[in-house]
Amino acid sequence: MTLESSFRRHSLALEYPFTITRGTQTDAEIVTVRIEDGDGTVGVGGAGPSAHYGETAATVEAVLPELLSVVEEIGDPHQLGRIERRIRETVNRNPAARTAVSIALHDLVTKRLDVPLYRYWGLDPTDTLETSYTIGLDDTETMREKTETALERGYNTLKVKLGTDRDIEIVETIRSVAPDVRLYVDANEAWTPREAVSRIDQLAEYDLEFVEQPVPAEDPEGLRYVYERSALPIAADESCITLEDIPQIADRCDVANLKLMKCGGLREAKRMIHAARAHGLQVMCGCMTESNASIAATCHLAPLLDYVDLDGALLLAEDPYEGVPMPGGEIDLAGLERAGTGARR
Repeated sequence: MTLESSFRRHSLALEYPFTITRGTQTDAEIVTVRIEDGDGTVGVGGAGPSAHYGETAATVEAVLPELLSVVEEIGDPHQLGRIERRIRETVNRNPAARTAVSIALHDLVTKRLDVPLYRYWGLDPTDTLETSYTIGLDDTETMREKTETALERGYNTLKVKLGTDRDIEIVETIRSVAPDVRLYVDANEAWTPREAVSRIDQLAEYDLEFVEQPVPAEDPEGLRYVYERSALPIAADESCITLEDIPQIADRCDVANLKLMKCGGLREAKRMIHAARAHGLQVMCGCMTESNASIAATCHLAPLLDYVDLDGALLLAEDPYEGVPMPGGEIDLAGLERAGTGARR
């Protein structure tokens, strides 16, 4: 079989500036991949690289020719396991670049079989979840206004970025306008272990689902310290990058937060989910600021998860790709009326 591939870089503006403790983002630099078979069927995938993990759109573009040459050399998109091994041998790092290829291949294979991705995996499309919608750091009044906008758009699960000297004020303000939503908070490594325990004690009265990454990933014993003393469940994000991290965080958190752009592809994400379950962890799947070129595929993992934070495309001012329907944040796999991942221009 003859396969032809190409890739393209996009700069996508965010609806609002998005701030966490590490800085502010106003646009998302993504790279999309197309893999076409000899019959004209096209698979689409996307990379949403994060500089925090050592990737940029430029590094993705730099390694994609090598990765795609492997795909074209093997020639059979259905050889997903073989291709995955070869591209990892070719480029061991750069997980966002490998993810774009993984998604494009899964999209192509399922389109060739004329089934949506969830059906290819044998999953129940009605057993799905509602994504959280993230409220980035800002002055407290602006965060209140963004929360009101999210409620007007029908979002009933919110994630709030913390890591300031106003954390309690922020959560109290958001709870005052959104008393009934499911609410998570994410400190993005901003607290010391002792500060985290104290802060979580104060936050516990606001009916939070969990606290995400309270301390730096470089301090695994600090994460254990917080986990053993926390009044709320703890989720690990920056501490949970690859499959090998799952056993290391199993006695340090309640929830493993995996992301395709950290782990390198759909098959690896499924391995991480099963490993986390085997270690007694709940599982969440998050994202970077991404397009539906990648978010659409990630949505098909929802039946395997406890939580989803797949609002990357919802934060964009405009996305060139459509994806899985998400009315009010509800991932509607059953409403997907096309084969593949659901991503299309």
